[in-house]
Amino acid sequence: MTARIALRFMKECLKQKLKSTAAPRHYCSSSSSTAPVKPNIPHSSRKGRLLTGATIGMVIAGGAYASTVDEATFGGWLFSATKVVNPFFALLDPEVAHRLAVSAAARGWVPREKRPDQQILGLEVWGRRFSNPIGLAAGFDKNAEAVEGLLGLGFGFVEVGSVTPIPQDGNPKPRMFRLRNEGAIINRCGFNSEGIVAVAKRLGAQHGKRKLDETSSTSVSSNDEVKTGGKAGPGILGVNIGKNKSSEDAAADYVQGVHTLSQYADYLVINISSPNTPGLRQLQGRKQLKDLIKKIQAARDEMQWGEEGPPPLLVKIAPDLSKQDLEDIAQVALALRLDGLIISNTTISRPEIVESNPVSKESGGLSGKPLFNLSTDILKDMYILTKGRIPLIGCGGVSSGEDAYKKIRAGATLVQLYTAFAYGGPALIPQIKAELAECLEKDGFKSVYDAVGADCR
Repeated sequence: MTARIALRFMKECLKQKLKSTAAPRHYCSSSSSTAPVKPNIPHSSRKGRLLTGATIGMVIAGGAYASTVDEATFGGWLFSATKVVNPFFALLDPEVAHRLAVSAAARGWVPREKRPDQQILGLEVWGRRFSNPIGLAAGFDKNAEAVEGLLGLGFGFVEVGSVTPIPQDGNPKPRMFRLRNEGAIINRCGFNSEGIVAVAKRLGAQHGKRKLDETSSTSVSSNDEVKTGGKAGPGILGVNIGKNKSSEDAAADYVQGVHTLSQYADYLVINISSPNTPGLRQLQGRKQLKDLIKKIQAARDEMQWGEEGPPPLLVKIAPDLSKQDLEDIAQVALALRLDGLIISNTTISRPEIVESNPVSKESGGLSGKPLFNLSTDILKDMYILTKGRIPLIGCGGVSSGEDAYKKIRAGATLVQLYTAFAYGGPALIPQIKAELAECLEKDGFKSVYDAVGADCR
């Protein structure tokens, strides 16, 4: 079975690779000659074929051995095996590689974590039980195509989106750029989205499947068992909502997203901080933010909810804010009893570490390791400004368990990553969780909660 999965996956990769290396039309000049032109196969394609062959061989051989041991050991081997496959993605265009990764997760061509998380990592936030505090940030699975596969990788939570009311293509390509040596990415995608209707259909189907599974397992489950997970599966699902580029009424866009998608979400995120949608960040101003949150909260609360109540509402902010901006946001969040903040989105600044890289001149939001210090400083400031009363999700530059630990000590209750996952692949997830548990235990903390805001006390 492992061999069949590997072969199907690598076949799909090769198919996409050939598409991405074909000569683009806009580079070709018209000619009256109809003589066939011999394709110029780039060197990277030859390297890709060699790597593909080696990968398939190793996966088949390793799978044959690992399949003879217990399920947990086999699952651990599969995560390690992705380290061999992952370099292949570096040979592809960034957006093609991204598309393939989402497709692989959607089709179940990724490992599934069978090993339970360490007890020290478990926590409860907003009445939801998280098996661990490590989540996947919005932007990876924009259209909720691979929720089950991504949660199965061992994330404590996955956030899909940003989702816009009306489908839109986003900004022209190319719009994703790697800064590999710096562990960073610049993107200017601009909320490319299939729209709330398509996403609602997918989430509705997943929600129905989850309910069916719960019903069928009720007879064999203990009533005293504390279950982790939410509306989409074993982990918690967040839905990130954006506005259309052409929209003149941002509030109406967000309200529409809440009305359509909140029933499927364990928490909702209002994205007002992407640098790639003109005018979006202006909504972070004190008056604009206050008016917007009031309208969205009213839209959510007017809906009918069961015993669990409405999903928590969070706002994702930018790292490029002044002290006054942060104070204003904190005051609005406290006054309106906002459920949480995500700190932070990508930055339009270019830290010194990336300035020598020519790619840094590309416009768009910078994510990855160079964002870590900036976003962590903002996180710490916001924890102090909100007096630790509002759960914060730390996002920006996390690539190790130690990074996640630093975010938690700076005030984060939960932590998200994206760019490091794009570079490191599935094997990074168990590694980060193990390192985080080790950091907590080393400093004498008995839970994640005990460490939250430790550097702010």
